[in-house]
Amino acid sequence: MSAPSLATYITKRPWLKRWMMPLANWYADAAGYRKLGLRADDLIPEESDTVLLALKRLPPKEAYDRVFRLRRAFQCSLAHQLLPKDQQTKPEDDYAYLSPIIEEIEAESKERDDLEAMIVSKRKKAADAH
Repeated sequence: MSAPSLATYITKRPWLKRWMMPLANWYADAAGYRKLGLRADDLIPEESDTVLLALKRLPPKEAYDRVFRLRRAFQCSLAHQLLPKDQQTKPEDDYAYLSPIIEEIEAESKERDDLEAMIVSKRKKAADAH
């Protein structure tokens, strides 16, 4: 599910992060999802089993807020209107709430696959070696 990302490379280098942050902020603002009251994680497609499981693991309040944001954005889209400035998502409110859960599920899945692929064999006794 997760695509390769340069984010870790950029955040480890302060000079590069300082240079890229204005560009990243401009891009997030130009994307327009904040003007509809959405967060970046609201845009993750719900088509994979991993995302569906992550949505089930969300706390009830966060799940309710997500559905509210999606419905409100859909209504704004149908009306061809943007939310008033005071209701738009602010950059500090646009944090990852679903991505960490997705990464956790992917790690669990990888660990499960590794354990299922493991071959278990009996150890030979020390007495057999003599």
